[in-house]
Amino acid sequence: MTERSIKWGIMGPGGISSQFAKDLQQVEGAELVAVGSKSLERAEAFAEKFNIPRAYGSYEEVVKDEEVDIFYIGTLHPAHRDNVMTCLRAGKAVICEKPFTINAAEAEEMVSYAKANKLFLMEAMWSRYLPPMAKVREWLQADLIGEVQLVQANFGFDIGYQPEHRLLNRELGGGALLDAGIYPISLASMVYGKQPSNIMSSVHIGETEVDERFSLLFEYDDGRKAMLNASVRLGMVNDAFFYGTKGYIHIPNFLFAASASLHVRDEEPVHFNCDRQTKGYNYEAMEAMACLREGRTESRVMPVDETLQIMQTLDKIRAQWKLTYPGE
Repeated sequence: MTERSIKWGIMGPGGISSQFAKDLQQVEGAELVAVGSKSLERAEAFAEKFNIPRAYGSYEEVVKDEEVDIFYIGTLHPAHRDNVMTCLRAGKAVICEKPFTINAAEAEEMVSYAKANKLFLMEAMWSRYLPPMAKVREWLQADLIGEVQLVQANFGFDIGYQPEHRLLNRELGGGALLDAGIYPISLASMVYGKQPSNIMSSVHIGETEVDERFSLLFEYDDGRKAMLNASVRLGMVNDAFFYGTKGYIHIPNFLFAASASLHVRDEEPVHFNCDRQTKGYNYEAMEAMACLREGRTESRVMPVDETLQIMQTLDKIRAQWKLTYPGE
């Protein structure tokens, strides 16, 4: 039973779901058996592309597919809460793309329902499951750089001025925080294992009333800090550094983490490289499948309580900016 096949369904046949489906083909024991969309035509085109046996023209229909063990949610941010709850109410396991939801209240509803009904739920924070990130956690747990005192991480890119683009559309939860900023914020959470006690921030709100770029300074009760930047209108060097009392760790282009290096004072650097042939979404799928086979309802790598706490941190940041989304 530990090696049983896990049958997958996908909600939302967009670009990120295409990448997930492509990488899922490389996962032993994974079968993609169903896809659902608000458009049957889009679902059928996606099904044909990835050789999926069944396509559905609504999310209400696809969750009734008895063969599906777990759903991957790749829809737009504002739809996550409703999509996830539709799956959970049908008794299905779920991994949901980041940001988990638009706000912490929605996340709390999902987490509470999953816990009450003993259903598997996991945030698809894909970079956290990559092999270099797993190696970094090993180095941190082994205390190789001592106590981390400072996290520095940037994730920024420039989409140009496209007011119709979802990333600049407040109606769709656009802006840097939920799309780009969540990655360095989640990274700091991974390193410190808690949320900041004090948050200082600076933001640029653009013409479409979303946060185009921002800078954060997180302070923790024990004096440790995180300095984080993100943007959707400014290209950045997207590296991460963790500075400890004995040395530091460097993750080049941390979001896509293909390597990491360990620099312990007075020792030769140690380099870890990942020669994967996939984008990397297969690793989050493998984590979810391992949990299901072991009968666990959440991941130890990305626990749902941590996901909820991160959403609460995002809410606090937006409150400083007086930035809300429609319907809040």
